[in-house]
Amino acid sequence: MVVLRLLQQMQKREKSFGIQMLSVQPDTKPKGCAGCNRKIKDRYLLKALDKYWHEDCLKCACCDCRLGEVGSTLYTKANLILCRRDYLRLFGVTGNCAACSKLIPAFEMVMRAKENVYHLDCFACQLCNQRFCVGDKFFLKNNMILCQTDYEEGLMKEGYAPQVR
Repeated sequence: MVVLRLLQQMQKREKSFGIQMLSVQPDTKPKGCAGCNRKIKDRYLLKALDKYWHEDCLKCACCDCRLGEVGSTLYTKANLILCRRDYLRLFGVTGNCAACSKLIPAFEMVMRAKENVYHLDCFACQLCNQRFCVGDKFFLKNNMILCQTDYEEGLMKEGYAPQVR
């Protein structure tokens, strides 16, 4: 018996960096922005990649979102500064769904049973198509996902009673 766990497929985070929001102290010399090279005279600035940035200048190279607003992490690769979603979309490790064999994007939520990974919509009993909810019991027999009813019926047909642990 395996208890359902909702997991997010993650990429190694070796290329991720933290973002800090700092208050600009009025008595300090203005710092230069790494994005636009102008002095930062705003009330707040961002510190990332050991450089200082205007809040508007630290953006994802793909979707142009302001990285200080979407989280405290940015990703870099191939001289690009990226948000998490675009980093995973471009460089993330992807796999195939064990049920439908279609590609699972790296940023998509998945269900996992031992070494198998599934789209959320594909994670269902392979005999009766009953979908599972988080916390439901399911059984993995001969690499097939089964609900409790189908698993127990299969055991009865094989001539022995199920043992629930």
